Amino acid sequence: MLADPRLDKLAANLAGYSVALKPGEKVLIDVFDIPPEMTVALIRAARALGAIPFVNLNQARISRELAREAREDQYALLAGLELARMKKMDAYIAVRGGHNISEMSDVPDDRIKLVARKMKPVLDHRVKKTRWCVLRWPTPSMSQLAGMSTEQFENFFFDVCGLDHSRMQPGMRALKALMDSTDKVEIKGPETDLRFSVKNIPAILCGGSHNIPDGEVFTAPVRNSVQGHVTFNAPSVYQGVSFDGVRLEFKDGRIVHATSNQTDKLVKILDSDPGARYIGEFSLAFNPYILHPIRDILFDEKICGSFHFTPGQAYEQADNGNRSQVHWDLVSIQRPEYGGGTIHFDGKLIRADGLFIPKALCALNPENLRS
Repeated sequence: MLADPRLDKLAANLAGYSVALKPGEKVLIDVFDIPPEMTVALIRAARALGAIPFVNLNQARISRELAREAREDQYALLAGLELARMKKMDAYIAVRGGHNISEMSDVPDDRIKLVARKMKPVLDHRVKKTRWCVLRWPTPSMSQLAGMSTEQFENFFFDVCGLDHSRMQPGMRALKALMDSTDKVEIKGPETDLRFSVKNIPAILCGGSHNIPDGEVFTAPVRNSVQGHVTFNAPSVYQGVSFDGVRLEFKDGRIVHATSNQTDKLVKILDSDPGARYIGEFSLAFNPYILHPIRDILFDEKICGSFHFTPGQAYEQADNGNRSQVHWDLVSIQRPEYGGGTIHFDGKLIRADGLFIPKALCALNPENLRS
């Protein structure tokens, strides 16, 4: 790969803005099948800020082979080692590449669950105790899924990830204030009629500090409050399996019926543990450069005019008490070309066909965020 100044710019933004490294701090750079030039750029960006970089190199094919016959004692030891290292870190930057989104699709379900269960303490510590940022790296397979040439997708990637997230701050703060004061939420659209409460659960701003690309404000529904049904019009990849047309029905917060093009596998995921059938996150997204799904959740959950609704684990910052090894962001796009839809807070129209209505929130509409 030839030298590309966009790599240095992106690395500097990740190290300096997203995780805000300070002199003497330790950062784990966790990379998965990406060009070494980007790893080098991250090391140099950390050093330029006086931080101490550590690097973990991963390859998807190797991870798959280890997981195929994963053992309890093997992953108990591995989790202990990884947790000990994570506890020494102040920050964490992950850049995830790889050419096959279905690499883990033939790993037995029980092995997938074993690995997830054993490694969960490492994830929990990273999320709760470090400043972290996760980034997907552009690959030809992502370009194909996005319906773009490789060069076109790379240009799209650097535009999206180079967004000036500071422009989102006024609108995000207004949306947070509104969500913090809201009790009842109602969402309607094609094959969707959802009702739930978010009362007394904090709303959290996501403006470039954790996931890149970014652009959402999330909270969680009161655990037992979700009623109705929702159909997600964005495709999803979870545990290496592609899902389309996921439809969930709720009663008193619990998913009581679920269908998709892979219904049997969908039900297995929802049966992973009791918390997998309850919702751990509700989010409104507004990245102005991401308009269509590409089966990569770090992009798709930020689609302009979308919301996502997440079976499984709640985040500690917006905690409704739900606990699960599952955290599966499912996305529905409400812009007109996807069928439209409305969102009401306490009976007031907040968003229609993907555009915010209240004046204070209009700053989050795409014409006000694009440079």
